[in-house]
Amino acid sequence: MSDIKPTLVILAAGIGSRYGGLKQLDTFTDEGDTIMDFSIFDALEAGFGKFVFIIRKNIEAEFKEVFNKKLEGKAEVAYVFQEVEYVPKKYVNPNREKPWGTGHALLMAKDVVNENFAIINADDFYGKEAFEIMAKSLKEIDSNSYNFNMMGYLLKNTVSDYGYVSRGECKVDVKGYLIDVTEQTHIEKINGNIIRKDENGVYVPVDENAVVSMNFWGFTPKCFEFGSQLFEEFLEENKNDLKSEFFIPLVVNEILKSGIASVKVLTSNAKWFGVTYKEDKELVQNEIEKLKKNNIYPSKLW
Repeated sequence: MSDIKPTLVILAAGIGSRYGGLKQLDTFTDEGDTIMDFSIFDALEAGFGKFVFIIRKNIEAEFKEVFNKKLEGKAEVAYVFQEVEYVPKKYVNPNREKPWGTGHALLMAKDVVNENFAIINADDFYGKEAFEIMAKSLKEIDSNSYNFNMMGYLLKNTVSDYGYVSRGECKVDVKGYLIDVTEQTHIEKINGNIIRKDENGVYVPVDENAVVSMNFWGFTPKCFEFGSQLFEEFLEENKNDLKSEFFIPLVVNEILKSGIASVKVLTSNAKWFGVTYKEDKELVQNEIEKLKKNNIYPSKLW
């Protein structure tokens, strides 16, 4: 087992258009905790030693104001930026407003991450046990290997009652390794049934017990080798599409196709919850309150 502490990379550059605001810094407790606060608290306790925030420049001051104080003396902190124009010059499109997706964000971290790392969404609550399992796994993996992993969740535990969500639908073999992951960008619950829109806009049923990725991946620095060339190919194909996004599952599938890497699906009993819509907020607040009441978390995290 390595003595080097793993790093946690936090995807926090999203615009939150469906939520109607900057949900990364929205607070969910009377003490002013963001969802990220709980992920950082859990990760520190699980043995992560460095935190890398992927953000946009226009929210840098707010982020530093909130997190530098909390992490001072506890862990190393770095900030990297994901901007629409951070692509090779020939692909810069002045009409594009949204960043290029989670896979693009991952690539932005490559100059500051030299150790095994996990990557998560800023606005998802993954649960204490999930961080413990991930940290243990990352400490056991050789950082020069292509042995990656992901935290798997059951689809039925991750859908919103208030609208559609995006999820990475996973195929897993009998030994618990990922075969492939498909980013389903429109999954919703209608009359108690979980369905998704296919590429033709037709609704098709989905197994509620399907394993999905909630963007909680464990990588060694070797993952960056796959991403850059793949992103350039993606840009070439999608340069005129103002809404196309380069998702982490695209990188993962390429990794799997290469045959030189594997992705172990880790499972945990930790309950996931998150906010896609404003209406999700009350549920998350209630869940967090229960966890504090049950002493899973102290009343004051910091």
